[in-house]
Amino acid sequence: MTKKPKAHNNPIYVTQPSLPELQEFIPYLQKIWDNKILTNNGPFHQQLEKELAQFLGVPFISLFANGTLALVTALQVLRITGEVITTPYSFVATTHSLWWNNIKPVFVDIEPEFGNLDPEKIEAAITPKTTAILPVHVYGNPCKVDKMKEIADIYGLKVIYDAAHCFGVKHKGVGICNYGDLSILSFHATKVFNTMEGGAIICHDEATKKRIDYLKNFGFAGETTIMAPGINSKMNEIQAALGLVQLNHYDENIKKRKDIASTYRKELTNIKGISMLPEPTETDSNYAYFPIFINEKEFGISRDQLYEKLKQHKIFARRYFYPLISEFSMYKTLDSSNPSNLPTAIKLAEQVICLPIYPDLSKSNTSKITDLITNNA
Repeated sequence: MTKKPKAHNNPIYVTQPSLPELQEFIPYLQKIWDNKILTNNGPFHQQLEKELAQFLGVPFISLFANGTLALVTALQVLRITGEVITTPYSFVATTHSLWWNNIKPVFVDIEPEFGNLDPEKIEAAITPKTTAILPVHVYGNPCKVDKMKEIADIYGLKVIYDAAHCFGVKHKGVGICNYGDLSILSFHATKVFNTMEGGAIICHDEATKKRIDYLKNFGFAGETTIMAPGINSKMNEIQAALGLVQLNHYDENIKKRKDIASTYRKELTNIKGISMLPEPTETDSNYAYFPIFINEKEFGISRDQLYEKLKQHKIFARRYFYPLISEFSMYKTLDSSNPSNLPTAIKLAEQVICLPIYPDLSKSNTSKITDLITNNA
């Protein structure tokens, strides 16, 4: 007879922020207190931009207070208007950034392999009003970037990648943020690299970097010159200082994430009714998420029943991404939100559950999670 796993005393969340030892961070705080520079492109801000560009292998990076402001600003940088083709299978910030710029989102279905925007569906959605494509590298797995570029070049469209999940990811040996006209990162507390809150725009030339920096600082191009109606979305010195410390621990944290992902894959691979994303063959992953997909008929219980079962044992997995963005009231009336237009996205949204994964997740707790999933008694 199979013994049921015991309930946990301490909750296990889908993620937990990775933080350095406080003693490692204090000298940076002391410098901030000493020089009294808290924001406005301070020394730590400048240093982090330089070190991140080198670490990520990108030409130019501009830091932001958070990833959503980076997305909103990126659309302004490239003067995007009209309609933008995007995915319904993402966090709402992706589409909200379009709404804040008075741009109409046009949802296109995703491909089943990795849950990314399906290039084969894009051309049919292009209209005379289409100006850009806004794909998401879902779970840190790269979109079909070569095909995206091919379509964009044919139709004269810009490509802005929401790379919020993709810090440190390489595709064919190249940093994933080198693709597209712009790429946007998030350094939110839930991400593999965090600055508490934070984000960035990656671009390819100095002129664009200068325009980004103007727009994130009210549009100032000098003490008395405003070149555009900008916004205040600068990263402060405390965030930047934390980022500098976090870089010291990135490789170690990714190794721990990889070990947890390997355990999940090993324990759940042959469980009937559970499917997983394939391991990318040309990608250096950051193991940001570990989604599994539940076939109710084969597994014996639904995704939502498994979700509730885990909650009863204080394991708080998340249904990333459910519901689809296209199902929220502000977007539901769009023609492209019609369910008949999005069958693959709907299927994944109804089956997905992301399991806890973070560097400090213990082996015993990882085992408890897999035991609960594999034990349907």
